[in-house]
Amino acid sequence: MKLLKINKWILSAALLFMVAGTSCKKGYLDINEDPNRSTDKNIRADLLFPQAAHGVAARLASGNLRFLNSWMGYFAQPGDYAIIQDETSYSIDFTFGDALWQNHYDALFDLYLTKVKALGVQDSVLAGCSMVLSARLFQDLVDIFGDIPYSQAFQTLTYRQPAYDKAQDVYNALQKSLDTAITYLNTTPAENFADVDIVNGGNTNLWVKFANTLKLRLLIHQSQISGFNPAPEIAKIIAKGGVLHAGENIDVNPGYANENNKQSPFYANYGNTPTGSDANPSTRANAYLVDIVNSYDDARIERFFSPVGTSFVGDVYGQVEGNPAGASSSRIGPGLAGSAKQDAWIFPAFESMFLEAEAIARGWMPGNAQTAFEAAITENFVWLGVEDAANLANEYITTSDIATWSNAGASVLDKAKFIAFQKYIALAGVDPVESWVDQRRLNMLPPGYISVNESRISNTLPVRLLYPQSEYTANSANVRAEGTINQFTSKIFWQP
Repeated sequence: MKLLKINKWILSAALLFMVAGTSCKKGYLDINEDPNRSTDKNIRADLLFPQAAHGVAARLASGNLRFLNSWMGYFAQPGDYAIIQDETSYSIDFTFGDALWQNHYDALFDLYLTKVKALGVQDSVLAGCSMVLSARLFQDLVDIFGDIPYSQAFQTLTYRQPAYDKAQDVYNALQKSLDTAITYLNTTPAENFADVDIVNGGNTNLWVKFANTLKLRLLIHQSQISGFNPAPEIAKIIAKGGVLHAGENIDVNPGYANENNKQSPFYANYGNTPTGSDANPSTRANAYLVDIVNSYDDARIERFFSPVGTSFVGDVYGQVEGNPAGASSSRIGPGLAGSAKQDAWIFPAFESMFLEAEAIARGWMPGNAQTAFEAAITENFVWLGVEDAANLANEYITTSDIATWSNAGASVLDKAKFIAFQKYIALAGVDPVESWVDQRRLNMLPPGYISVNESRISNTLPVRLLYPQSEYTANSANVRAEGTINQFTSKIFWQP
């Protein structure tokens, strides 16, 4: 694990527009203390939190996850760009996930420092917010890599080379951490909390529901483990106010603008540059998803992707020749990359609603599974900005066999797969990690998403990434203690 230093660029003028003053990097040889310099002594939790919260959204919108958007059938490369050989052949090595690992831990370090400093001044609410956001990223790391440094992470004075925690232990620890966060969130916030909280505007009830949603997500991922009992944690979720529902989106906006380094992160990666140029001409619609949504006259197509003339054109993932040129295939659409100033999502409400629908279908939570399922689809139409969303969602639900509840099947597993497939469509470009989790635990996707690269070494997706080269360099003893890892056979603990 990379050894992180406190004297990093923490404050950003673009992101901390509400805070007066300047900041700059402190060098090792600086002797005199300048009050205008950011140091460990004068960086407060309320100054750190906005940057840390933005960092979470930036990780979810990052190009580091583009490979998963492609693996899951959402994105692909057009014919005027060479295909990425390791990605499209699944022949990945120890460098493949290096940037993802390091950037996630960088964001987690900012959240850890925010929590420590907040607790140091008895600001339990801000500490709780940081812990909830940390749980979001830590769970993703487990779902991508398996065992990870957790309990010893960031304690560099004591553990310069942190040990790896078992993935199951991290999941269990995250449940407890979220319980603690909820306790903290039910205390009295600082006077400036509403200004500092650029996520929920000071609404602690939304933070609690977000924490509950992440608790449910941890449980749903373990649903295929034989003998798994979610009842104790479900009882806590219900007692503490339940999960996120329609309109309760968790997103962040510190004041994004159409300027260099100030754009909303997903738009900056997949929309236009401040000068109006295509920010990512090598990323286009994947023919797999285009075919699915076109087959059912799904109105969301024009929000997922932009038309080429009057039609939507996808590229075949991994195809060396024959894909349309970039100008002839569809770009990422306005429902995902609509504006440089758009809110950056951390957890949209519709994803929570799909989790709840599956929990109801499994008999874990009270309610009507069909009603919850249809509400989740409708919320996705709304979130994407589909015109006349409610009516078009209802039309889709009642006329599309992949969305009509009577086709969900009789068994719990059939219903879970039915829900997860609609969740898969809804998550296009939004949360490919979650889609990858669902495919690994439920195997619900119809054929066609696998790369057509003739050099591919498997006809199935990898089940995990290999540990990054940076770990073998800086934390060698601990990562090697994990043994030999194979991207196709070394399953994450919750996989059947």
